Amino acid sequence: MPAQDVKIRTPHREIDCLLAMPDADGRKHPAVVVIHEIFGPDAHIRDVAQRFASEGYVAAAPNLFTGELQRLLTPQNIGLAMQSFAQAPPDLRRNPAKLAEFAATQPPERRPILEAFGKVSSPAVQADFAQDLLAVARYLRGLPEVDGRRVGSVGFCFGGAMSARLATVDPDLRAAVIFYGQNPPLEDVPKIRADVLGLYGAEDPGITTTVPQFAEAMKAAGRSFDYHVYPGAKHAFFNDTRPSNYHADSARDAWPRVLAFFGARLKS
Repeated sequence: MPAQDVKIRTPHREIDCLLAMPDADGRKHPAVVVIHEIFGPDAHIRDVAQRFASEGYVAAAPNLFTGELQRLLTPQNIGLAMQSFAQAPPDLRRNPAKLAEFAATQPPERRPILEAFGKVSSPAVQADFAQDLLAVARYLRGLPEVDGRRVGSVGFCFGGAMSARLATVDPDLRAAVIFYGQNPPLEDVPKIRADVLGLYGAEDPGITTTVPQFAEAMKAAGRSFDYHVYPGAKHAFFNDTRPSNYHADSARDAWPRVLAFFGARLKS
């Protein structure tokens, strides 16, 4: 079936969402929330949602940047921000206070973009995003085509971090996949009920070096977390629309891992 654009009401706003459905066969299907990178739900994310639909999942790809953030975080503006980040300390994006100070030193045309980066990195805003995603998961559970007991999530970069955060607020989530996303707040790990799979690039130390902390916290909480680090792979290695980052061998290995992981938890 063709994908359709829908609107989903969350606790504090209404967000846009792409809904990709498998062929109608009268059965209830598992479902996946597909969470975008910092670039928003672009062609790559829409393609991933369609791939899941072709595998028999109902896939929802929400736009967490619906509204002003979508206007600011365009590919061109993100490119400008990346030029600024290239001159900044590597941990800057994980520290909203330092990011605000840094933004004030940049050319005026870049400041609103950097401030938008700071906003989406803010723990309070990410907590709101997690509630938006919880509303999407509940929307999926309410669809007649979905078996509400079999819902998972997958996210990439920013969305990888948000997939983990969704797991901390949705006790009914069965499985969560993190592609090169930051850890969730470690104090929230005991709230996770979903099994979690992490996929990371060895050439992405800003993310990958923190993963053992998450693994330790998951183990201490008695939660299931498997992860794989791909040698030679950079950040965003799965995104085949970004030639500078795409790592074909790693991407070809990662997709079957995700399908097997979801298959064991959402299709059985």
